[in-house]
Amino acid sequence: MATILRDWSYRYQWLYDSVSRLAALSVGGEARFRQLALTGLSIQAETRVLDLCCGSGQTTRFLVERSQNVTGLDASPKSLRRAERNVPQATYVQAFAEAMPLADGQFDVVHTSVALHEMEPEQLQQILVEVCRVLKPGGMFTTIDFHKPSQPLLWPGLALFLALFETHTAWHLLETDLALLLQRAGLRVTAHRFYVGGSLQVLQAQKE
Repeated sequence: MATILRDWSYRYQWLYDSVSRLAALSVGGEARFRQLALTGLSIQAETRVLDLCCGSGQTTRFLVERSQNVTGLDASPKSLRRAERNVPQATYVQAFAEAMPLADGQFDVVHTSVALHEMEPEQLQQILVEVCRVLKPGGMFTTIDFHKPSQPLLWPGLALFLALFETHTAWHLLETDLALLLQRAGLRVTAHRFYVGGSLQVLQAQKE
């Protein structure tokens, strides 16, 4: 069940940014958090990158430092307006992630940051199928999102955060084998790393 804090965090960018920066301290700050899933990837100026569910451009601003061909996609017109102001170097598309109006095999890299936990199970699987479709053969999908903690002491903090800012879909992701869903969508998992006692996961997967 969503709380008023969740509504406020999406209505007021300063609140969303403040919460994000505070949460990112657990991995060394926002800059590191936003780029964890890109570790080891070769992204050049000509690399075609899709920032999926880009929100207000929090990760987009790091992607445009590495590529001159970044597209941000989000369903929220309000978020995209903010992204266009915050990161004008990128191109933006308003659309749902499960039905992207983009050509097959268009991107070298598709990245999404803490967005998959907001999706219903059927929606999540369709998004991953769409990701595979828009990737070039050999292209990479990267994501960072919640994971069930391996250290019991971290459960209270994560549970409080989810209760204040998330909905039932975030809890569902904790019980979801995301690596298996990627494989079912046609992507081969090449890296699966965990941070903050297992409460964050980073996945990288390649389209064959």
